[in-house]
Amino acid sequence: MDVTIKQIGAGEQEQVLICCREVTEEVREIAAFIRSRQGSLSGVQGEKQYEIPVSELYYIESVDGRTFLYSKEQVYETSYRIYELESLLRPKHFLRVSKSMLLNLMKIRSIQPALNGRLVAVLQSGEEAIISRSYVKALKSALKGEA
Repeated sequence: MDVTIKQIGAGEQEQVLICCREVTEEVREIAAFIRSRQGSLSGVQGEKQYEIPVSELYYIESVDGRTFLYSKEQVYETSYRIYELESLLRPKHFLRVSKSMLLNLMKIRSIQPALNGRLVAVLQSGEEAIISRSYVKALKSALKGEA
């Protein structure tokens, strides 16, 4: 498979074109990855509002009825509820890993076993996220590409 990158002018629309003889599982995966890199969420930090690209988020957590978006170095608050974000971000490789957390599967560096059937996901930022026992099966399926 050849890969060609063409730089365009500032006024032109960016696009990705996949030319193939047959739409295989590999082609579907490439298209899904590209789609997962698109989109953003609104978040507030102090008095300022930001648009955070979904691809930059490591995890989303709900604490005391408030929802927070975590990037590598920043934390933003959002008005979305965790269940709303779960359905919105499922196609973008986010998975619920506990009652109060969604995890970006593309930001996992490694996974280690923990106590009581739980797992610990070590993120690319070095942070650790606990995967509750009841969500371990869904995580394993998602990592295998079954979900």
